[in-house]
Amino acid sequence: MGNQVLLVEDDPSLARSITEGLSDEGLAVAHVSDGMAATDAINRSRWDLVILDWWLPGKDGLAILEEHRRGGGTAPILFLTARDAVSDRVRGLDAGADDYLCKPFAFEELLARARALIRRGHAVEVTTLTYRDVRVDLATQRADRAGVPLNLTSKELSLLIFFLRHPDEVLSRARIYGHVWGDDYDFVSNTVDVHIKTLRRTLEAHGPRIIQTLRGRGYLLSDVAPVGTDGAS
Repeated sequence: MGNQVLLVEDDPSLARSITEGLSDEGLAVAHVSDGMAATDAINRSRWDLVILDWWLPGKDGLAILEEHRRGGGTAPILFLTARDAVSDRVRGLDAGADDYLCKPFAFEELLARARALIRRGHAVEVTTLTYRDVRVDLATQRADRAGVPLNLTSKELSLLIFFLRHPDEVLSRARIYGHVWGDDYDFVSNTVDVHIKTLRRTLEAHGPRIIQTLRGRGYLLSDVAPVGTDGAS
């Protein structure tokens, strides 16, 4: 069986053209045309590549992408969209897209990008995330520290995954909220702080602090408290 590709596209004519072209190249293509069906398909199966439109009925492509990444999903995702502004491309890539191609496009370029992402995915199939003695198994959605299983809520697990993907990087509350809760941060809510406090309490029951608070800046996954860290938070 060829590499498995999920095409999420609501234009029937374009979807048919892409499906036929990729199939002719030996790829096994499944097609869905709305956001809810896309979410179900991505969660139900393992894909070598997801080609994702942005504007979709039911749920847009950016929300689908962010939800997949928050849950620890690692499928290679190529945005294929008419949204061609630089800000849109930056937003899509920052949300976790592996590549971004604007419509209209040349099929030869789509095929080349698809092949590159599939090769890259096969070469680097990450199933676990680790930092020091903390580990998350993305396949089973289980976390442990020093071999001790951690009892985390879904949001705490999503937070931990996000931190593990960005070690030694200052993460603002707005960025954390956008990725884990999928919404704009209102700069008043203490939701991020409350959830990080409970996550940190669970982690620190089995080892030293690794999530540092940087006053006025956000949080940092590091076992070394840098200057500007609020050790009491």
